[in-house]
Amino acid sequence: MQIATFAAIDIGTYDVFLEIFEISRKQRIKSIDKIRHRIELGKDTYSDGKISPELEEELCAVLEDFVRIMDGYKVDAYRAVASSALREAQNSLFIIGKIRQLTGLEVTILSNSEQRFLSYKALATMETDFNKIIEKGTAIIDLDGGSTQVSLFDKDALVTTQNLRMGSVRIRERLSGIASETSHYETLVKEFIWNEMLSFKKMYLKDRKIENVMLLGDFFTNAIFQNEEERSSRIISRKTFRNWVQQISGHSPMELAVKFGVPLENALLMSPAAVICDTLVDMMDVQQIWIPGTHLARGLAYEYAEEKKLIKVKHSFENDILMAAKNIGKRYAVNRPHIQNIQMIAMEIFDAMKKIHGMGARERLLLQIAAMLHDVGKYISLNSPGQCTYHIIMSNEIIGLSHAEREMIALIGRYNTEYLPQYDQFAQAAAVSEEKYLKIAEMTAILRLANTLDRSHQQKVQQARAVLKERELTLYLTVNGDFTLEQGLCKDKMDFFYEVFSVRPILKVKRQL
Repeated sequence: MQIATFAAIDIGTYDVFLEIFEISRKQRIKSIDKIRHRIELGKDTYSDGKISPELEEELCAVLEDFVRIMDGYKVDAYRAVASSALREAQNSLFIIGKIRQLTGLEVTILSNSEQRFLSYKALATMETDFNKIIEKGTAIIDLDGGSTQVSLFDKDALVTTQNLRMGSVRIRERLSGIASETSHYETLVKEFIWNEMLSFKKMYLKDRKIENVMLLGDFFTNAIFQNEEERSSRIISRKTFRNWVQQISGHSPMELAVKFGVPLENALLMSPAAVICDTLVDMMDVQQIWIPGTHLARGLAYEYAEEKKLIKVKHSFENDILMAAKNIGKRYAVNRPHIQNIQMIAMEIFDAMKKIHGMGARERLLLQIAAMLHDVGKYISLNSPGQCTYHIIMSNEIIGLSHAEREMIALIGRYNTEYLPQYDQFAQAAAVSEEKYLKIAEMTAILRLANTLDRSHQQKVQQARAVLKERELTLYLTVNGDFTLEQGLCKDKMDFFYEVFSVRPILKVKRQL
């Protein structure tokens, strides 16, 4: 039986965490060791904009210890990631370089959507409970030191995910100057976050029934469970949660540390975390709360196991990414039948051209999302839809995609209607490599051609089959109406396709009987 040993390192807002896993087909993902070191990187980032040299030195020393532990376990692979504390620090690249120099570790700074997707994957490793719960209206509240991510599910499908810049460390630092002047700290926190919470409720909760909430975060001690049944299932009632919040209310961090038997550093974050979660639970009016106790590190292990085909993945994460994109399109009133039609054509062209462009499944997904969102800019302006499309996509998170991938989609959407500059000019506005520029050009050429074949937005193309032979791509189209408009307007799109691929598209049109 193949067993892989994997290490996950999470450089977080208020601690650095190492977890060692054994992964196999039989036992799936088994945690065999956890090491946590308290270090508040977020305190510097959120108050000063950068991490101090003293914390840099401490971080590198901790990571050196982690490397020695990993060597002791003889790990087969590792992944080290950092979240908002490093992501938002002005000196993040210097710190990443110093870590590489002193420890040999390669650290990846996650975008927010990548970070939350890993937390979500960690949840999905608890397959039986997770899949059962999300069958009904469910919200995942993922709270860390920098922000809170709220993801809404309905009938096993991701409806929306939104990031609220309200995390326990960020709020504590913002209110630190006035916290000592009041005996009602929780009320202050609630007033501070209320406007953003209310905006979220108006936009995403108005007609939605939420029956379950999953709370993710390191703030929930075992004291929250009132009996053995709750401790075993990790599911509590709203009344139990309310009792826990009331136990925290009005107490100093020192009192909370003694009362719950937690380090003072953890107790400092309990009040803002409790208020954020309590406010969201009240807004959603839920009766059942699941506190699974998972960590982002488990999501890293899940991704490694998935990549090495050590486990079978039952939940479709790709579908969650597509659903998130679909709901952005819905918000900006895209023409759904048109979108579905050009998706069908674009995917057929992409697959037929694989020997030429050499792109894989990930790029296919990005093109599919670009097709879904290429028209969102028309919601803002019919005169400059490309530019508006770019800004809308860049302003909306798509869970599971990196910032760089989202930028590729936004650029494909923009240059679907605008002139695509040559690389030297293009690179002045967007910091992309020549390789990435070529991919953007290739996917733009495919999208333009697919889009023009539904120029009338009447979905005349009922079936499309693409066949590549030497330097010709023959598109066999079955249409259900007069195709004169589409054929007449596609010449410049076909010329651009030839310019990019050196492959000439040829249309073979058959009228549906």
